[in-house]
Amino acid sequence: MYFAALLARTEDGWEASDTELDDVETLSDLTDLAREASVDEDTVLVYIEQEDAWFGVVRVDGEEDPRIYVSDASAAARSSYGEILLTDEMLGREPGAEDEIAALEELVDLDGTEDGEPERTAPAAETDDDAPDPDAVPAGPIGELGVLADLGMSEKELLTLQTDALSEIAEAVGAAEVLESVR
Repeated sequence: MYFAALLARTEDGWEASDTELDDVETLSDLTDLAREASVDEDTVLVYIEQEDAWFGVVRVDGEEDPRIYVSDASAAARSSYGEILLTDEMLGREPGAEDEIAALEELVDLDGTEDGEPERTAPAAETDDDAPDPDAVPAGPIGELGVLADLGMSEKELLTLQTDALSEIAEAVGAAEVLESVR
């Protein structure tokens, strides 16, 4: 079960709305959705949570690149909405490298076997189970810890959030009342 909300700062305070993410497939789509909710290119926070597993905050300030924080990257990686937030840059990967390799493997059979032959596996002595997986997603928080610092929530407070993180974030930024109207 997912919940998503938009908090848009205006000159009169914050405006909140829950939002559907059915048409959101990429971080760019999510950023566009936030910018549409923006008044005078002011700050918009997009909050996404999967019940008791993880939450993420995307901050969009005008035309600047989005700033992202995810509470548990490994849990988010197993979620379609979480995958949107976990950019190659955040994970320390070369942008698009995974897509290029998958496309090449699809075009050419790169497993080293002939058609109809069983796939060969490396002998146990040649495998290195202790080698770090370059595509592994780290457990725990990832992203910009200071994403809400200037809005009233310190890095330490963000790291300690557990259940009902949205309420605590809304309280810290001064949007608790308007958030309750959409929950």
